[in-house]
Amino acid sequence: MERQGKGKDILIMVAGTTPQIITETIYALSQKTPPVYPNEIFIITTATGRKKIEDTLIKKGILRRLVREYGLPEIGLTGDSFIIVRDEAGREIDDIRDEGENELMGDLITSLIQKLSADKGVRLHCSIAGGRKTMSFYLGAALQLFGRPWDKLYHVLVTPEFETNPDFFFKPKKNMIIVCRKPDGKTRRLNSKDAKIYLTDLPFIRLGNRLPLTGEGFKELVAEGQMDIDTAAIQPELGVNLSNGELRIGKVMIRITPVQLAIYTAFLRQKLDCCSRTERQYCLECTHCFCSVLHLKKHFIRTMAEDYRKTRRNDADKAVQWRERWSEAPAFVSMVTQNISKINKTIRHSLGDTPLLPYYAITNNRKYSGTPYGIKVEKGKITIE
Repeated sequence: MERQGKGKDILIMVAGTTPQIITETIYALSQKTPPVYPNEIFIITTATGRKKIEDTLIKKGILRRLVREYGLPEIGLTGDSFIIVRDEAGREIDDIRDEGENELMGDLITSLIQKLSADKGVRLHCSIAGGRKTMSFYLGAALQLFGRPWDKLYHVLVTPEFETNPDFFFKPKKNMIIVCRKPDGKTRRLNSKDAKIYLTDLPFIRLGNRLPLTGEGFKELVAEGQMDIDTAAIQPELGVNLSNGELRIGKVMIRITPVQLAIYTAFLRQKLDCCSRTERQYCLECTHCFCSVLHLKKHFIRTMAEDYRKTRRNDADKAVQWRERWSEAPAFVSMVTQNISKINKTIRHSLGDTPLLPYYAITNNRKYSGTPYGIKVEKGKITIE
């Protein structure tokens, strides 16, 4: 998957009552090679955090000073720039104090990232340097759930003496003296030229568009994603040996008739050869490879004949007989649909009562016309010989 066009860069930050992290992040991005100049900024914070940011960065003109001193594109923080967590009554929260408020913050952050990442024309730059630790966690986790290859996750590191110093917001071009008050009450004069601001590009696993997540809220999305990954990971290997007439699922050997093996193998070949979602690492609940029985006849009748021949000791006459007997569409459709139920019954009897059974049976997707059939097992688990 590729980012569509040049697009725009969106900066997303979590922030508390230390507005410095905002200007430090903007400064650090401008110093990258190549530099990053956000087209849009979102600051996830509380009502208290917003007031502190507006009083410090906007009213005191510090953000304007950064833009002017480094010749940055104009940065306008508006009411839409602030993403404020609200309680169940719709009131803005002053601080994140308990489990319920943390969960609301997690849902808010996840919803924002999910919405923004749906646009392939934007690149997300997410900074986890500010706010409470849980806010940083939720932002990083949300980007992991929905992030694309071009999205970025950062942490900003500042020389300890300057970190959270109320008079330091970015490294000015001209050296200035900053007075630092130590815990013991004594003061120390700092030179801004000694300050270092590092932007750390954090690696993370990008699951965006790989998991078909449909849940609402952070907890539900995580649970859904974990279930999908676990299902894909624990599925036993599925092997077909045509010469021996064998179907093996994990350690279970399943004996079905040569005709049934040719049908089952055809659906496996449809999955392997006609996948339209090759960018997906896992199949999971994807059914784009499902096809109608008539589609199977059109594209695989000759292949099925050859597979049938292999099950009958490579007797060439068997392939000819197959094509002649099932060349007419009504006969072919009837033969396949009747055998699907028999195949599934044999697989069910062999595997027993297991939640993995639906991934190995031939199932149908009645959401679409033509009753498409297919097998849900992960394509990476399939071998045909």
